[in-house]
Amino acid sequence: MKGSQVTLLRAITALIGVAVLIALLVEPHFEGRNAHVTGLKVYFGDPFLAYAYVASVPFFVALYQAFKALGYAAKNEASSGAVMKALRTIRYCAIVTIGSVALGEIFIALGDSDDRAGGVCVGGLIAFGSGVGAVTVAMFERALVRGDEDAILPP
Repeated sequence: MKGSQVTLLRAITALIGVAVLIALLVEPHFEGRNAHVTGLKVYFGDPFLAYAYVASVPFFVALYQAFKALGYAAKNEASSGAVMKALRTIRYCAIVTIGSVALGEIFIALGDSDDRAGGVCVGGLIAFGSGVGAVTVAMFERALVRGDEDAILPP
């Protein structure tokens, strides 16, 4: 893979990570019941928000592993064991994210919120995206095991 392509993909990966981190830190201030709460009470007063932060850890681990895998691709070491380990970790992180979303959906369903539909919809979108990511990474793994790197990385 060309260096410019890898640099672009790594930049996009970093931008996704920064955007999600900013969204996680800023969004609670705009939420209805937290709109007028000040300081750290926003972050420590809501157990669901604490759960959301803990559940986001696999996402950031997967981004870091993707960043590492792209570094190996830049060195033309796409079929190395380190890339396979990174891809496996990304797949497991996607599966853990799906499980975390499912637990969050249960938390929402058992809660006394008047707007469950929004949370369920967002959770469904996150689970769908994680599922697509897990399947895509599994396809990459399978192609690398077969030794068909050209199916993934253009010459």
